Amino acid sequence: MVSTAIRRAAAKKLRANTTPHERVLWRALKELPIEGTHFRRQVPIGPYIVDFFCPAKRLIIELDGGHHNDDATAKHDSERQAWLEQEGYRVIRFWNSDVTCDLKAVMERIYMEVHGSLDAEALPLKHHRRR
Repeated sequence: MVSTAIRRAAAKKLRANTTPHERVLWRALKELPIEGTHFRRQVPIGPYIVDFFCPAKRLIIELDGGHHNDDATAKHDSERQAWLEQEGYRVIRFWNSDVTCDLKAVMERIYMEVHGSLDAEALPLKHHRRR
């Protein structure tokens, strides 16, 4: 397994080189009515670096470009998602085109994942570290 320092450095590099789609979603996530918690971007979790992470809900958001259609990449994504879910995380995936064409639908789905429904009130969340 790759050392923690190497994974953190890789995550930092990814944060510095975000894609246009990641920048759009990041700005939108900052406007979500979620008091008491936040989303983080390019976060190392286990052997992986995830695009966006809400620690209070153990929710991971992944953005996929066209190369994720390749068989090898899709297989890797599937294995990666299975590992993350086995560790107790929820993973939702969006295509880059979803962010470009229908950001409102993407944000509604994220809101539902965080709060349970579109009608739910945005209550403060607390992050409880797992040991």
